[in-house]
Amino acid sequence: MNKYKLERLALEDAFARKMLLDYDIREVTTQKQARNETREFEFPVTCWTKRVIKWNNGEKPDEDRLRIAVFKSGYVRKQNGAWTPYQINPVYKQNQRWMYIKDGELHTSKWVGQARELIGSQMARLNYMLQYYLRNYAK
Repeated sequence: MNKYKLERLALEDAFARKMLLDYDIREVTTQKQARNETREFEFPVTCWTKRVIKWNNGEKPDEDRLRIAVFKSGYVRKQNGAWTPYQINPVYKQNQRWMYIKDGELHTSKWVGQARELIGSQMARLNYMLQYYLRNYAK
């Protein structure tokens, strides 16, 4: 590892320790995730939304803690509360096209679709994850 990568890892670890001390956010990264440069964190709140808690007559199970992971690919995902990890990156609209052959002729379909913003650095992803938690779950 070069000096830049070591300094960057030290900065990320210091940020994770600061989250633990200030907000009781614990890192629960597995060895396989660490090899893939993914970091997963467990938050001191339930993963259930206010709507689900209301449907459950105000009861919320404490054992289901919110878990969010930051991936090397640029995504930040909520790991529980859905069938698959739910992307929480910012969304933007973009023009999309699809070309296909119909009756021997080329046709192009155009539409406006949604795409997710990729977050470039691990430090930025950690910061975005913390801001998401503070905005949506912290009291």
